[in-house]
Amino acid sequence: MIRRNQQGFTLIELMIVVAIVGILAAIALPAYQDYTVRSKLSEAVIALTAPKTIVSEAFHTDSLSGVTAAAGEYNARPIAEKQSKYVSDLQINAANGEITMTTTVAAQGMPAAALNKTLVLTPNVQNAALALGVTGALDWGCSSTTASIALGKGLAVVTLGTLPAKYAPAECR
Repeated sequence: MIRRNQQGFTLIELMIVVAIVGILAAIALPAYQDYTVRSKLSEAVIALTAPKTIVSEAFHTDSLSGVTAAAGEYNARPIAEKQSKYVSDLQINAANGEITMTTTVAAQGMPAAALNKTLVLTPNVQNAALALGVTGALDWGCSSTTASIALGKGLAVVTLGTLPAKYAPAECR
């Protein structure tokens, strides 16, 4: 009679593997959830391109008075034209060209901390706020509750939004 050695895993080995998988899942799940919110809000950054173009063209055409006129015209548009699944409103500040995007008040898969919050795009010319008589290319600073990327680029004028930085796209942190 030939004896065969039994092969397989012991209970302790299986318990260790289950514990390791549990720890990895506990770490990865919150990071993945934040990632999915950021990917949804990347739509918001795309929605900002239309008013961003409007402000840029108005400033280069007619300085700050052009921005004021363009902002009044854009803000008067029906809100339905500016809304999307994750964006409830877009507004241009007539005094300085800042663009404020407000996230929706209710969206599937969005945490409460990311609802009805703002991202702000602040235009800068030569690292200063838009002003009469100033010319040059516009640089944009995007901000959530922080603006470290914009400030790191040397932009002096940045208005903070209310969206928590962990949900903001990388450019807006």
